[in-house]
Amino acid sequence: MPYTIKQISQITGLPASTLRYYDSQGLLPSLKRDNNNIRLFSDDDIASIKLINCLKRSGLSIRDIKNFIDMLEQGDGTLSERLAIFHKRRDILRDELKNLQDVLNMIEYKCWFYEKACEIGSTSAIDESDIPEKFRIARENLHKVI
Repeated sequence: MPYTIKQISQITGLPASTLRYYDSQGLLPSLKRDNNNIRLFSDDDIASIKLINCLKRSGLSIRDIKNFIDMLEQGDGTLSERLAIFHKRRDILRDELKNLQDVLNMIEYKCWFYEKACEIGSTSAIDESDIPEKFRIARENLHKVI
């Protein structure tokens, strides 16, 4: 069943202008058009748009996504190159998640610290031995000289 750009926009949450841009950049090579040159999206196009959006959110540039789409069009001869793209993105995202977890740990420690300070009325009255184990590493990292 073909979908209009308005329907695809509603399904994907992407503005029609973004969908037109993806098309203009060659990211939707299988996209069909009717006799009036109106874009007709298929279920496969929806899957492609979701993948493009995922790759974009992972940090790939439109140019890199276009290169990936070109590899898809070339067939199985590019399987190892496509796999390498996903391995690299996975490794980068894992590093970013680790960094974000470190930030979250620090924020959680500071939430605990200031909640405790509000309870007792002072930051200076917080005893180091009162710091829960799960926050000790965050506190150590805060006071570590790099």
